[in-house]
Amino acid sequence: MPSGTVTHTGARIRRARKLRGLTQQALADLAPGVSYSTLTKVEQGQLPASPGVVAALARGLGTSVEELTGQPYLAELRQDQLVGLMQPLREALDLFDIASAPLTSPRSAAELAGASDGVARLVRATNLRQAASELPALIQEATAAAHSRGGFETWRVLATLYRSTYDVAQKLGFPDLSTVALDRVGWASERGSDPVFAALRQYFRALSYLRGGDYETGRRLISSGHGLLGDAQEGREKNAVVGQLHLGASVLAARAGDSAADSHLDEADRLADLTGPAESLHWLSFGPTNVAAHRVSVLAERTEYAAAVAVARDMTVPTSWPRSRASHHHAEVARALMWTGDTDAAFRQLQAARSAGPQQAKYHPVVRQTWEGLEASRRRSAAGFSSFGSWLGM
Repeated sequence: MPSGTVTHTGARIRRARKLRGLTQQALADLAPGVSYSTLTKVEQGQLPASPGVVAALARGLGTSVEELTGQPYLAELRQDQLVGLMQPLREALDLFDIASAPLTSPRSAAELAGASDGVARLVRATNLRQAASELPALIQEATAAAHSRGGFETWRVLATLYRSTYDVAQKLGFPDLSTVALDRVGWASERGSDPVFAALRQYFRALSYLRGGDYETGRRLISSGHGLLGDAQEGREKNAVVGQLHLGASVLAARAGDSAADSHLDEADRLADLTGPAESLHWLSFGPTNVAAHRVSVLAERTEYAAAVAVARDMTVPTSWPRSRASHHHAEVARALMWTGDTDAAFRQLQAARSAGPQQAKYHPVVRQTWEGLEASRRRSAAGFSSFGSWLGM
């Protein structure tokens, strides 16, 4: 890996540090949990940067995580004809407060809900191009329906479409667009008096703060989400959302070095026993399998990589699990395997992440950073390793 380029995370960190006139020691002092030794190895491409390290360095540099990871990966997005789909989404989000004049009357709330679920399924299948293509017109139609007819179900459909827009933008590396989409989720939830979607918005906001390294704010948002659910009807839906909030809190706590991660996992596990597999309920993938996957993530955040791999090996991922969630899980396991030194198994997990969800895996920072780490190890004998890097654009 040429150390003088900006094609890997360490090189981008080095460039950002120099632009700000900081020495390596000065930056390490500004980034809690990142030692001088770790920083020098990361900058030289000798050590992969974990999400926690990238977040800490971004905060120390006063910049975004995306500047250091290189997102959005515009060259690859243009090649895959995805960049041009972002502007119609931006326009659909911008025109939230006026009812456009569609050529025909908006469909019923039930029909719109079916169409919205169809787009959500595309996102879970990681068919991001088609989802991004269909969302603007659906948002326009649902906006017209909400302004003209109102009603809880119509506002919930609109909130769901905004949530799908958030998912697409986040997976493709457009944090500004995903932030606007979450604001729209809150707007639609308020008008529909929907405490469940209001709580979901806080959960996704907390994930944004997790990625940015502000764990205290993330945990405050999770707490706010729990409070908003006080008015929600008791039952499976509420249990799944509460459980997902606990899963988010578990990773935030682990990243912050707080032992509360275990209690959050235990509570999520209890709720998953009540809900059973609930993959399609608000498209959260909640259930026993998702709790186990988060246990892998928590252990990895604690750098207990061997334990994370052991939990992953004991998991049975059902064929019904959303491909997007499976792809993300394979990427997490690949990272843990890399840190245990099992580079061949790590690369197989990267291939599994690609197989499960190619459009998602190609733009997933953990996939790219893990490939960087494997490349830096100089163990590149695995068949297909170089072509995998070419596919990533690296």
